[in-house]
Amino acid sequence: MGLDATPVALGRHGVWLPHQYVDEDVAAEVERLGYGTLWVGGSPTSELEPVATALAATSRLAVATGIVNIWSAPAEEVADAYRRLEAAYPGRFLLGIGAGHRETDGGEAVRPLQGMREYLDVLDAEGVPGNRRVLAALGPRMLGLSAERAAGSHPYLVTPEHTRTAREVLGEGPLLAVEHKAVLGGDPAGTRRAAREGMSFYLGIRNYAANLERLGFTSGDLADGGSDALVDALVAQGSAREAATALDAHLTVGADHVVVQPLPGECDRLGTLARLAPLLSS
Repeated sequence: MGLDATPVALGRHGVWLPHQYVDEDVAAEVERLGYGTLWVGGSPTSELEPVATALAATSRLAVATGIVNIWSAPAEEVADAYRRLEAAYPGRFLLGIGAGHRETDGGEAVRPLQGMREYLDVLDAEGVPGNRRVLAALGPRMLGLSAERAAGSHPYLVTPEHTRTAREVLGEGPLLAVEHKAVLGGDPAGTRRAAREGMSFYLGIRNYAANLERLGFTSGDLADGGSDALVDALVAQGSAREAATALDAHLTVGADHVVVQPLPGECDRLGTLARLAPLLSS
């Protein structure tokens, strides 16, 4: 299921890195380690320069955006960049788009579903194929739109329980590419501290908080950087084997592709990816 919805071969596991971190050497190392896809995160601009950099530095690696922000990257410009990338690196780029957050994107972002529909209308008119794009989606309406007008969805900051529900909403066909953070280390207090530093910012963003509340977490769990239970649910921790098991839990409940976001802990981002790579299911 799922991967048949997109002509881009993503593999079972990908890597999410901030676009500011992506360069030729990083992309080449992600490919060497055997990950199928590099997700360029943190709202890259419409020129998609880090995507082009990663594609040029690799030969097999798929590259996706996680995500292009519809309020800051004009659809016509993104379509132009898509056409350039597809011409130069056919079949290796997947366009991930998202509707941002009212806290960071202003008043327009209070209309995420309408804004996304209008953005997709422009991409359609510009000839960007539906099966070459995925939508950042958490709630049922955006998940439904991602099944209707894209290859599928790319949920961020979620648990396996959300993945199970998302698969039920999407049905069996659409792609479900789930982001999950990981930090390695033998000291539980230390890994929790690093995990909390890597995810607590998002708890002040309303759509993430609302999604976590739908999953059963309380306002107390969201306070003060997140309860231990919340941090443990959102960030895979411990040894490489323990973290790999937590990451692959998404695959058992409906994900097609797990996107690992490495957080600095006992080792740096690339060190974390190197330790996880041989343990993740093929």
